[in-house]
Amino acid sequence: MHGSSPLRPTIVLVHGAFTDASSWAAVIRLLQAAGLTVRAPANPLRCLAQDAEYIGSMVRAIDAPVVLVGHDYGGSVITQAAADADNVVALCFVAAFGLDAGECVLDVMNRFAPTPVADATFTAAVPTRMSGGSDSELYIRRERFPQVYAADLPPSLGEVLSVAQRPITCNALTGRSGAPVWASKPSWYAIATADRILNPAAQRFMAQRMAATEHVLDGSHAVALSQPDAVAAMIREAAEQGRRT
Repeated sequence: MHGSSPLRPTIVLVHGAFTDASSWAAVIRLLQAAGLTVRAPANPLRCLAQDAEYIGSMVRAIDAPVVLVGHDYGGSVITQAAADADNVVALCFVAAFGLDAGECVLDVMNRFAPTPVADATFTAAVPTRMSGGSDSELYIRRERFPQVYAADLPPSLGEVLSVAQRPITCNALTGRSGAPVWASKPSWYAIATADRILNPAAQRFMAQRMAATEHVLDGSHAVALSQPDAVAAMIREAAEQGRRT
């Protein structure tokens, strides 16, 4: 911190499965317009431990306080990435997995009623050098993607997103979380009430478990694209509080 005027936090946006950093495009514009520095790295979507180390190394190199924001599987990544990053001042979850110690993504998915994504996905075996063998990659079927992932976006945009989707390995969904950083950092959670991928009941459960400041949004899983103003407002709120801590 410099004198009596604390540094404004840098915002690091971590995307989830079936998409890439462009899913934050509208949010990035709004945050930059508010004078915030933003980073939106590529999340490898390969393995929870390795993805978190990759994001964490980038966060540790930032010479400023950081607000970490995760969407979907990106929520699992940020709580691990923050474990060794002393400059993280707040966490924001956007329709995201806020895992507890020893938990994996599939544990949360299986604890609640299945959503339409359960029968809209397929897997393809691919060689994965990182794991030293082969793993399966999970995709959402192109014809189902607009309704399952982004029902509140124009169908034409949903179709574009469907062909640009980045798959996630099954390995990433079964990786066990370490001790959750949300237990010791202030957290915010944007609950997408019309989500057809991550059950809104699961989102409420995770938000309440981490005692997060909740923002309830009537949006799909693509809420960062469909309601960027609301998502950016939540992130700005976290940044303001992070600046004061």
